[in-house]
Amino acid sequence: MKKHLQFLIAACCLASGALAADGRYEPKWDSLDKRPCPEWFLDAKFGIFIHWGVYSVPAWGAPKQYAEWYWQNMSNKKPDNLWWQFHKKNFGENFDYQDFAPQFRCELFNADQWADIFARSGARYIVPTSKHHEGFCLWPSAEASKTWGRPWNAVEIGPKRDLMAEMKAAVEKRGVKFGFYYSLYEWFNPLWKNKADRPRYVAGHMFPQFKDVVTRYKPFLIFSDGEWDMQSVDWRSEELLAWLFNESPCKDYVVVNDRWGKDCRHKHGGYYTTEYAAGMKDASHPWEESRGMAHSYGYNRAETIDDYKTAREFIMVLCDLVSRGGNFLLDIGPTADGRIPVIMQQRLLEIGDWLRVNGEAIYGTRHAGRDCQWTEGKRPGQQFGEYMVKYNLMEQVGQKAKGGIAVKQIFFTKKSDALYAITAGWPGSKFVVKNIKVPAKAAVTLLGCDAKVKSRVSGKDLLIEPPVLAPDALPRQHAFTFKIAGAELLPEP
Repeated sequence: MKKHLQFLIAACCLASGALAADGRYEPKWDSLDKRPCPEWFLDAKFGIFIHWGVYSVPAWGAPKQYAEWYWQNMSNKKPDNLWWQFHKKNFGENFDYQDFAPQFRCELFNADQWADIFARSGARYIVPTSKHHEGFCLWPSAEASKTWGRPWNAVEIGPKRDLMAEMKAAVEKRGVKFGFYYSLYEWFNPLWKNKADRPRYVAGHMFPQFKDVVTRYKPFLIFSDGEWDMQSVDWRSEELLAWLFNESPCKDYVVVNDRWGKDCRHKHGGYYTTEYAAGMKDASHPWEESRGMAHSYGYNRAETIDDYKTAREFIMVLCDLVSRGGNFLLDIGPTADGRIPVIMQQRLLEIGDWLRVNGEAIYGTRHAGRDCQWTEGKRPGQQFGEYMVKYNLMEQVGQKAKGGIAVKQIFFTKKSDALYAITAGWPGSKFVVKNIKVPAKAAVTLLGCDAKVKSRVSGKDLLIEPPVLAPDALPRQHAFTFKIAGAELLPEP
């Protein structure tokens, strides 16, 4: 019976084009794209990006630009280039970027302290940069030092520690999944700079290096990047992913993104990516939005408190993205000595405080069939996340009213047994969920509060009357979750 069942499964997969005759994924997008996205990623919802490398030593960027692009941007030695002028003034025109590597000491790095912050933030996975476009590796990559002709990994120079191994061990003790970012290209790698040598770069450098880092750390997620200079066929991405899904030690659970060639974004890959944007328009394919806490991913010493978004803003973004079927990957940029800046720790811990009360409406949920309900007037033309992040109009989420902020929108998520309505701010004495199907005598509860919530059905609408609470009855929440047992949203008219 078991063999017969296996035969039927294999036959069905073969008929769909998902697998080769031996049950393996073929090195073709038609086959690779049929691999289901592992459920853990769809359930996790919130992760932490970590941009950390040699660029963390200068830790500087021109206004509203990425500090981790320091080497690339300072290489233009024109008099009007802010990056080069900063470098020349502070380090000297004869100080090469690679001379920063010994100063990337990480002497204050404590993986357990980091992991504690990550766990308390409510993040379910982390994604450190194993290697950014500079080519410097946070693990003992033999390919890095060989190709560059000098020590170019964190075990041979700088901290002389396997930073990846330390992070992985620390977070996994706390139940947080370990993934990593990996850049396909390297700006100034000797093989990469000469276009004629790029096939050698892919075959002799990238392929063995990628397989090495995957085999060592067995990641749950791989965020590929730096793919835009070549087609996926030139990167041999289909071949590499076939190895990942068929042969690698993480083949059964690893998740990959859509950055495997300039022909791939939002077309191929396990999940689609956006950055500093609003995410994808629907939940037809898994996706994830990433962004830093200010304007840069890598730590930028020039950024001020006014550049940083508040925890409230990040919580609103999280609610918006999850309500539309996406994940949120929020970035931190540690310092060269190995500290997470305190402002970044504070933001993460405040998000964690909110998730401890409201996480039931985030983790393991799915798109409820409606993005967001605006209780007054029409919603903006942009998605809420784009409206908020790009234009910093947080006051658009509510209007000042007696006793607090009267909510103007509701985010929805769902599980098999409940619908969750997350209000952006305290909803006041009453609010209406429109076009909803509610079972008879269905209970409405407020997460984190035992006080009774009154409700009544009127046609296709549900009127909810939150309890009257003392100001200190609930911790400062920014958004409040009402759980409606057995309910489901109806199509909007």
